Amino acid sequence: MLPPDIIAGAPIVTINGRNSISIENHRKIIEYTGEKIKISTKICNLCIEGKNLKITYYTKEELKVTGIIHSVYYQQGA
Repeated sequence: MLPPDIIAGAPIVTINGRNSISIENHRKIIEYTGEKIKISTKICNLCIEGKNLKITYYTKEELKVTGIIHSVYYQQGA
């Protein structure tokens, strides 16, 4: 059986060091600059801040951000 957060469509965030982050269960990109990327998910917004941020992989199910990641945080308002 799948965990309840997966069934509810919660974002699955995988951080690899300070240079890469993968997000599953996203809806859309709200903001995209080299210093900040804001992603809408089913339950909240996910903000990534850093330097030289780029979306290097994007599909309907998953996206990958690379660059120098300083912070990752959730924000109400999905």
